[in-house]
Amino acid sequence: MKLLSISAKGLPLFKEELHITFFAGQRVSEADRSQLHLLRKGSSYYLNNAISLIGINASGKTSALKVVLLALNMLNNEPINHIETRDILGQSKKVTLDICFFSDCDEICRLETVIATTLGKNKEIKYTIKEETLWTKPASSVTTKKQLLDFDGITPSAKRSNDEAFLPSDISIIIAYNKQHQQHIEVADLLSLTNINVLPISDDIPLDIVTYLDPTVENLSFAHEDNDNKISVHLKFRGKSEIILSDPVELNHYLSSGTIKGIVTFTLAIRILKSGGYLVIDELENHFNKEIVATLIRFFMDAAMNRFGGTLIFTTHYPELLDEFERNDCIYIVRNRDGITVSNLTDILKRNDLKKSDAYQSGFLEGTVPIYEAYLNLKKSIRLALGKEG
Repeated sequence: MKLLSISAKGLPLFKEELHITFFAGQRVSEADRSQLHLLRKGSSYYLNNAISLIGINASGKTSALKVVLLALNMLNNEPINHIETRDILGQSKKVTLDICFFSDCDEICRLETVIATTLGKNKEIKYTIKEETLWTKPASSVTTKKQLLDFDGITPSAKRSNDEAFLPSDISIIIAYNKQHQQHIEVADLLSLTNINVLPISDDIPLDIVTYLDPTVENLSFAHEDNDNKISVHLKFRGKSEIILSDPVELNHYLSSGTIKGIVTFTLAIRILKSGGYLVIDELENHFNKEIVATLIRFFMDAAMNRFGGTLIFTTHYPELLDEFERNDCIYIVRNRDGITVSNLTDILKRNDLKKSDAYQSGFLEGTVPIYEAYLNLKKSIRLALGKEG
Protein backbone atom coordinates (compact mmCIF):
# COMPACT_ATOMS: atom_id res chain seq x y z
CA MET A 1 0.00 0.00 0.00
CA LYS A 2 1.43 3.38 -1.06
CA LEU A 3 0.15 6.83 -0.13
CA LEU A 4 -0.77 9.07 -3.03
CA SER A 5 -2.22 12.02 -1.13
CA ILE A 6 -3.62 13.15 2.22
CA SER A 7 -6.09 16.01 2.56
CA ALA A 8 -7.62 17.27 5.79
CA LYS A 9 -10.09 20.04 6.48
CA GLY A 10 -11.61 21.23 9.73
CA LEU A 11 -8.40 20.93 11.77
CA PRO A 12 -8.40 23.66 14.44
CA LEU A 13 -4.75 24.68 14.08
CA PHE A 14 -4.80 24.98 10.31
CA LYS A 15 -5.80 28.10 8.42
CA GLU A 16 -6.88 26.17 5.35
CA GLU A 17 -7.24 22.66 4.03
CA LEU A 18 -4.06 20.63 4.33
CA HIS A 19 -3.03 18.78 1.18
CA ILE A 20 0.12 16.66 0.79
CA THR A 21 0.85 14.56 -2.27
CA PHE A 22 3.38 11.75 -2.38
CA PHE A 23 3.67 11.20 -6.11
CA ALA A 24 5.89 13.20 -8.42
CA GLY A 25 3.79 16.07 -9.68
CA GLN A 26 6.48 17.68 -11.79
CA ARG A 27 7.77 16.33 -15.07
CA VAL A 28 10.02 13.31 -14.54
CA SER A 29 13.18 13.32 -16.63
CA GLU A 30 15.36 10.32 -17.36
CA ALA A 31 17.84 11.52 -14.72
CA ASP A 32 15.08 11.89 -12.11
CA ARG A 33 14.09 8.24 -12.32
CA SER A 34 17.13 7.14 -10.34
CA GLN A 35 15.74 9.08 -7.34
CA LEU A 36 12.08 8.05 -7.61
CA HIS A 37 10.01 4.87 -7.25
CA LEU A 38 7.86 3.67 -10.15
CA LEU A 39 4.31 3.27 -8.85
CA ARG A 40 3.52 0.21 -10.93
CA LYS A 41 5.11 -1.59 -13.85
CA GLY A 42 4.00 -0.27 -17.20
CA SER A 43 2.95 3.11 -15.79
CA SER A 44 4.64 6.51 -16.02
CA TYR A 45 3.83 7.60 -12.47
CA TYR A 46 6.49 7.89 -9.81
CA LEU A 47 6.53 8.36 -6.04
CA ASN A 48 8.88 10.67 -4.17
CA ASN A 49 11.04 8.63 -1.81
CA ALA A 50 11.60 11.56 0.57
CA ILE A 51 9.12 14.23 1.69
CA SER A 52 10.41 17.25 3.58
CA LEU A 53 8.38 19.65 5.73
CA ILE A 54 10.45 22.73 6.47
CA GLY A 55 9.66 25.81 8.54
CA ILE A 56 10.83 28.05 11.36
CA ASN A 57 10.10 27.35 15.02
CA ALA A 58 6.38 27.14 15.87
CA SER A 59 5.42 27.14 12.19
CA GLY A 60 3.40 23.93 12.52
CA LYS A 61 5.74 21.29 11.09
CA THR A 62 5.05 18.78 13.86
CA SER A 63 1.31 19.38 13.52
CA ALA A 64 1.45 18.52 9.81
CA LEU A 65 3.47 15.40 10.61
CA LYS A 66 0.83 14.35 13.13
CA VAL A 67 -1.83 14.41 10.41
CA VAL A 68 0.29 12.12 8.23
CA LEU A 69 0.74 9.68 11.12
CA LEU A 70 -2.96 9.81 11.92
CA ALA A 71 -3.75 8.83 8.33
CA LEU A 72 -1.15 6.04 8.24
CA ASN A 73 -2.39 4.54 11.50
CA MET A 74 -6.01 4.70 10.38
CA LEU A 75 -5.07 2.81 7.22
CA ASN A 76 -3.43 0.23 9.50
CA ASN A 77 -6.76 -0.38 11.29
CA GLU A 78 -5.77 1.45 14.49
CA PRO A 79 -8.66 2.88 16.55
CA ILE A 80 -8.49 6.67 16.38
CA ASN A 81 -8.73 6.93 20.17
CA HIS A 82 -5.57 4.81 20.48
CA ILE A 83 -3.49 6.78 17.96
CA GLU A 84 -0.93 8.98 19.72
CA THR A 85 -1.26 11.87 17.27
CA ARG A 86 -5.06 12.08 17.59
CA ASP A 87 -4.63 15.29 19.61
CA ILE A 88 -4.19 17.14 16.29
CA LEU A 89 -7.98 16.78 15.90
CA GLY A 90 -8.49 18.97 18.97
CA GLN A 91 -12.15 19.48 19.78
CA SER A 92 -13.31 20.08 16.22
CA LYS A 93 -16.94 19.30 15.59
CA LYS A 94 -16.06 17.91 12.18
CA VAL A 95 -12.76 16.91 10.57
CA THR A 96 -12.71 15.34 7.12
CA LEU A 97 -9.74 13.19 6.13
CA ASP A 98 -9.41 12.30 2.47
CA ILE A 99 -6.73 9.68 1.79
CA CYS A 100 -5.80 8.33 -1.65
CA PHE A 101 -3.54 5.31 -1.92
CA PHE A 102 -2.31 2.64 -4.29
CA SER A 103 -3.41 -0.80 -3.14
CA ASP A 104 -1.28 -3.93 -3.30
CA CYS A 105 -4.05 -5.51 -5.37
CA ASP A 106 -3.37 -2.99 -8.17
CA GLU A 107 -6.17 -0.59 -7.34
CA ILE A 108 -6.24 3.15 -6.76
CA CYS A 109 -8.36 3.87 -3.69
CA ARG A 110 -9.85 6.90 -1.99
CA LEU A 111 -11.04 6.84 1.61
CA GLU A 112 -13.03 9.79 2.95
CA THR A 113 -13.55 9.78 6.70
CA VAL A 114 -15.59 12.30 8.72
CA ILE A 115 -14.55 12.44 12.37
CA ALA A 116 -16.52 14.10 15.18
CA THR A 117 -15.59 14.92 18.77
CA THR A 118 -17.60 13.70 21.74
CA LEU A 119 -17.10 14.15 25.47
CA GLY A 120 -17.13 11.14 27.76
CA LYS A 121 -18.62 10.91 31.24
CA ASN A 122 -15.48 12.39 32.77
CA LYS A 123 -15.29 14.99 30.02
CA GLU A 124 -12.47 13.12 28.30
CA ILE A 125 -12.32 13.70 24.56
CA LYS A 126 -13.41 10.81 22.36
CA TYR A 127 -13.46 10.66 18.59
CA THR A 128 -16.14 8.98 16.51
CA ILE A 129 -16.32 8.28 12.79
CA LYS A 130 -19.67 9.67 11.63
CA GLU A 131 -19.44 9.10 7.88
CA GLU A 132 -17.08 7.14 5.67
CA THR A 133 -16.85 6.20 2.01
CA LEU A 134 -14.38 4.07 0.08
CA TRP A 135 -13.93 4.29 -3.71
CA THR A 136 -11.75 1.94 -5.75
CA LYS A 137 -10.75 1.77 -9.40
CA PRO A 138 -8.34 -0.41 -11.37
CA ALA A 139 -4.88 1.15 -11.55
CA SER A 140 -4.78 0.16 -15.22
CA SER A 141 -7.64 2.61 -15.90
CA VAL A 142 -5.43 5.57 -14.98
CA THR A 143 -3.77 6.87 -18.13
CA THR A 144 -2.84 10.41 -17.08
CA LYS A 145 -1.40 11.86 -13.90
CA LYS A 146 -4.53 13.96 -13.32
CA GLN A 147 -6.63 10.80 -13.15
CA LEU A 148 -4.73 9.45 -10.14
CA LEU A 149 -6.88 11.43 -7.69
CA ASP A 150 -10.00 11.72 -9.84
CA PHE A 151 -12.92 9.60 -8.64
CA ASP A 152 -15.76 11.57 -10.23
CA GLY A 153 -18.47 9.27 -11.54
CA ILE A 154 -17.14 6.22 -9.72
CA THR A 155 -19.63 4.37 -7.54
CA PRO A 156 -18.44 3.84 -3.93
CA SER A 157 -17.31 0.29 -3.22
CA ALA A 158 -18.13 0.62 0.50
CA LYS A 159 -20.01 3.00 2.80
CA ARG A 160 -20.05 3.12 6.55
CA SER A 161 -23.17 1.98 8.31
CA ASN A 162 -23.34 2.92 11.97
CA ASP A 163 -25.68 -0.03 12.48
CA GLU A 164 -22.76 -2.45 12.08
CA ALA A 165 -22.62 -4.19 15.44
CA PHE A 166 -19.05 -5.45 15.16
CA LEU A 167 -17.34 -2.28 13.87
CA PRO A 168 -16.18 0.06 16.67
CA SER A 169 -17.09 3.69 16.13
CA ASP A 170 -13.45 4.83 15.90
CA ILE A 171 -12.12 2.16 13.49
CA SER A 172 -12.19 2.83 9.75
CA ILE A 173 -14.10 0.62 7.34
CA ILE A 174 -10.74 0.09 5.62
CA ILE A 175 -10.28 -2.80 8.06
CA ALA A 176 -12.54 -4.98 5.90
CA TYR A 177 -10.62 -4.08 2.72
CA ASN A 178 -7.29 -4.78 4.43
CA LYS A 179 -8.49 -8.12 5.74
CA GLN A 180 -9.75 -9.16 2.32
CA HIS A 181 -6.50 -8.22 0.58
CA GLN A 182 -4.16 -8.87 3.57
CA GLN A 183 -2.62 -5.41 3.49
CA HIS A 184 -0.55 -3.59 6.08
CA ILE A 185 1.76 -0.57 5.98
CA GLU A 186 5.11 -0.77 7.76
CA VAL A 187 5.46 2.48 9.73
CA ALA A 188 8.47 3.46 11.85
CA ASP A 189 7.49 6.50 13.91
CA LEU A 190 10.23 8.48 15.63
CA LEU A 191 8.02 11.45 16.50
CA SER A 192 7.79 10.45 20.16
CA LEU A 193 11.58 10.10 20.34
CA THR A 194 12.44 13.56 18.99
CA ASN A 195 14.18 14.59 22.20
CA ILE A 196 14.64 11.14 23.75
CA ASN A 197 17.45 8.76 22.92
CA VAL A 198 16.84 5.19 24.00
CA LEU A 199 18.66 2.38 22.26
CA PRO A 200 16.29 -0.54 21.65
CA ILE A 201 17.57 -3.99 22.58
CA SER A 202 18.38 -5.74 19.34
CA ASP A 203 20.53 -8.51 17.96
CA ASP A 204 20.79 -7.08 14.47
CA ILE A 205 22.35 -3.64 14.71
CA PRO A 206 24.96 -3.69 11.92
CA LEU A 207 28.36 -2.72 13.27
CA ASP A 208 28.93 -0.57 10.19
CA ILE A 209 26.15 1.74 11.40
CA VAL A 210 27.82 2.14 14.79
CA THR A 211 31.29 2.78 13.39
CA TYR A 212 29.94 5.27 10.84
CA LEU A 213 28.48 7.29 13.71
CA ASP A 214 31.38 6.70 16.12
CA PRO A 215 34.63 5.36 14.57
CA THR A 216 36.09 4.68 18.03
CA VAL A 217 33.60 1.84 18.68
CA GLU A 218 34.97 -1.62 17.86
CA ASN A 219 31.99 -3.69 18.98
CA LEU A 220 28.44 -3.27 20.28
CA SER A 221 26.35 -6.38 20.91
CA PHE A 222 23.69 -7.81 23.19
CA ALA A 223 23.93 -11.13 25.00
CA HIS A 224 20.92 -13.05 26.28
CA GLU A 225 21.51 -14.78 29.59
CA ASP A 226 20.51 -18.45 29.72
CA ASN A 227 19.10 -18.47 33.23
CA ASP A 228 16.71 -15.53 33.00
CA ASN A 229 15.40 -12.83 30.72
CA LYS A 230 18.22 -10.43 31.45
CA ILE A 231 20.25 -9.02 28.58
CA SER A 232 23.77 -7.69 28.93
CA VAL A 233 25.31 -5.09 26.63
CA HIS A 234 28.88 -5.55 25.40
CA LEU A 235 30.65 -2.37 24.31
CA LYS A 236 34.26 -2.11 23.21
CA PHE A 237 36.17 0.93 22.08
CA ARG A 238 39.31 0.55 19.99
CA GLY A 239 42.38 -0.02 22.18
CA LYS A 240 40.24 -0.28 25.33
CA SER A 241 38.95 -3.15 27.45
CA GLU A 242 35.42 -4.41 26.84
CA ILE A 243 32.67 -2.82 28.92
CA ILE A 244 29.75 -5.00 30.02
CA LEU A 245 26.53 -3.23 31.00
CA SER A 246 23.47 -4.74 32.64
CA ASP A 247 21.06 -2.10 31.34
CA PRO A 248 20.98 -0.55 27.82
CA VAL A 249 20.11 2.80 29.40
CA GLU A 250 23.69 2.90 30.72
CA LEU A 251 24.90 3.33 27.14
CA ASN A 252 23.97 7.00 27.51
CA HIS A 253 27.09 7.35 29.69
CA TYR A 254 29.36 5.99 26.94
CA LEU A 255 27.79 6.94 23.60
CA SER A 256 26.75 10.41 22.47
CA SER A 257 23.12 11.35 21.93
CA GLY A 258 23.82 11.61 18.23
CA THR A 259 25.31 8.12 18.09
CA ILE A 260 22.36 6.55 19.90
CA LYS A 261 19.79 8.39 17.79
CA GLY A 262 21.75 7.49 14.69
CA ILE A 263 21.78 3.79 15.58
CA VAL A 264 18.01 3.84 16.13
CA THR A 265 17.34 5.86 12.97
CA PHE A 266 19.56 3.90 10.57
CA THR A 267 18.40 0.55 11.98
CA LEU A 268 14.78 1.55 11.36
CA ALA A 269 15.74 2.93 7.94
CA ILE A 270 17.02 -0.51 6.93
CA ARG A 271 13.72 -2.04 8.02
CA ILE A 272 11.74 0.48 5.97
CA LEU A 273 13.97 0.12 2.92
CA LYS A 274 13.36 -3.63 3.07
CA SER A 275 9.59 -3.34 3.43
CA GLY A 276 8.82 -0.27 1.34
CA GLY A 277 7.09 1.39 4.31
CA TYR A 278 7.34 4.82 5.93
CA LEU A 279 9.97 6.28 8.26
CA VAL A 280 8.59 9.39 9.99
CA ILE A 281 11.01 11.68 11.83
CA ASP A 282 10.42 15.04 13.49
CA GLU A 283 13.40 17.43 13.44
CA LEU A 284 15.67 15.11 11.49
CA GLU A 285 18.74 17.21 12.22
CA ASN A 286 18.32 16.95 16.00
CA HIS A 287 21.59 15.46 17.44
CA PHE A 288 22.97 14.98 13.90
CA ASN A 289 25.47 16.89 11.82
CA LYS A 290 24.50 17.89 8.30
CA GLU A 291 26.44 15.08 6.60
CA ILE A 292 24.71 12.33 8.60
CA VAL A 293 21.31 13.82 7.74
CA ALA A 294 22.26 14.10 4.08
CA THR A 295 23.45 10.47 4.08
CA LEU A 296 20.07 9.24 5.30
CA ILE A 297 18.20 11.29 2.69
CA ARG A 298 20.47 10.02 -0.08
CA PHE A 299 19.86 6.39 0.91
CA PHE A 300 16.12 6.85 0.41
CA MET A 301 16.58 8.80 -2.82
CA ASP A 302 18.78 6.12 -4.36
CA ALA A 303 16.40 3.92 -6.36
CA ALA A 304 19.03 1.17 -6.59
CA MET A 305 19.18 0.96 -2.78
CA ASN A 306 15.52 1.75 -2.18
CA ARG A 307 14.07 -0.90 -4.51
CA PHE A 308 10.73 -1.24 -2.70
CA GLY A 309 9.90 2.45 -2.46
CA GLY A 310 10.43 3.12 1.23
CA THR A 311 9.50 6.72 2.08
CA LEU A 312 11.26 9.09 4.44
CA ILE A 313 8.94 11.81 5.78
CA PHE A 314 10.66 14.39 7.96
CA THR A 315 10.56 17.89 9.34
CA THR A 316 13.55 20.18 9.56
CA HIS A 317 14.71 23.69 10.38
CA TYR A 318 17.75 23.39 8.10
CA PRO A 319 17.28 25.19 4.77
CA GLU A 320 20.58 23.69 3.56
CA LEU A 321 18.87 20.31 3.35
CA LEU A 322 16.63 21.65 0.59
CA ASP A 323 19.64 21.59 -1.69
CA GLU A 324 19.78 17.79 -1.38
CA PHE A 325 16.64 17.73 -3.52
CA GLU A 326 16.80 18.41 -7.23
CA ARG A 327 13.00 18.48 -7.40
CA ASN A 328 10.55 20.89 -5.75
CA ASP A 329 7.48 18.65 -5.54
CA CYS A 330 8.78 16.73 -2.51
CA ILE A 331 9.31 19.87 -0.41
CA TYR A 332 6.57 21.54 1.66
CA ILE A 333 6.97 24.96 3.21
CA VAL A 334 5.13 25.24 6.55
CA ARG A 335 4.16 28.70 7.83
CA ASN A 336 2.00 29.97 10.67
CA ARG A 337 0.30 33.27 9.99
CA ASP A 338 -2.97 33.29 11.93
CA GLY A 339 -3.11 29.55 11.32
CA ILE A 340 -0.90 26.88 9.79
CA THR A 341 -0.50 26.63 6.02
CA VAL A 342 1.41 23.92 4.17
CA SER A 343 2.44 24.77 0.60
CA ASN A 344 4.24 22.69 -1.98
CA LEU A 345 7.40 24.41 -3.14
CA THR A 346 6.34 24.04 -6.79
CA ASP A 347 3.40 26.36 -6.07
CA ILE A 348 5.42 29.18 -4.52
CA LEU A 349 8.86 29.02 -6.13
CA LYS A 350 8.42 29.45 -9.86
CA ARG A 351 12.02 30.35 -10.61
CA ASN A 352 14.44 27.49 -11.21
CA ASP A 353 17.56 29.65 -11.17
CA LEU A 354 17.35 30.27 -7.41
CA LYS A 355 19.17 28.03 -4.95
CA LYS A 356 16.48 26.59 -2.69
CA SER A 357 18.27 27.34 0.59
CA ASP A 358 19.01 30.92 -0.51
CA ALA A 359 15.37 31.51 -1.45
CA TYR A 360 14.28 30.15 1.92
CA GLN A 361 16.75 32.10 4.06
CA SER A 362 16.34 35.37 2.17
CA GLY A 363 12.65 35.58 2.96
CA PHE A 364 11.82 35.38 -0.74
CA LEU A 365 9.23 32.68 0.10
CA GLU A 366 7.68 34.85 2.86
CA GLY A 367 7.19 33.60 6.39
CA THR A 368 10.27 31.38 6.30
CA VAL A 369 12.58 33.50 8.45
CA PRO A 370 11.92 35.19 11.82
CA ILE A 371 10.51 38.66 11.21
CA TYR A 372 12.88 41.58 11.65
CA GLU A 373 10.61 43.33 14.16
CA ALA A 374 10.80 40.30 16.46
CA TYR A 375 14.60 40.40 16.19
CA LEU A 376 14.69 44.08 17.19
CA ASN A 377 12.37 43.49 20.15
CA LEU A 378 14.52 40.57 21.34
CA LYS A 379 17.67 42.65 21.03
CA LYS A 380 16.09 45.51 23.00
CA SER A 381 14.90 43.13 25.73
CA ILE A 382 18.32 41.56 26.16
CA ARG A 383 20.00 44.96 26.30
CA LEU A 384 17.60 46.03 29.04
CA ALA A 385 18.28 42.84 31.00
CA LEU A 386 22.02 43.30 30.68
CA GLY A 387 21.71 46.94 31.74
CA LYS A 388 19.79 46.06 34.90
CA GLU A 389 22.33 43.41 35.87
CA GLY A 390 25.18 45.79 35.22
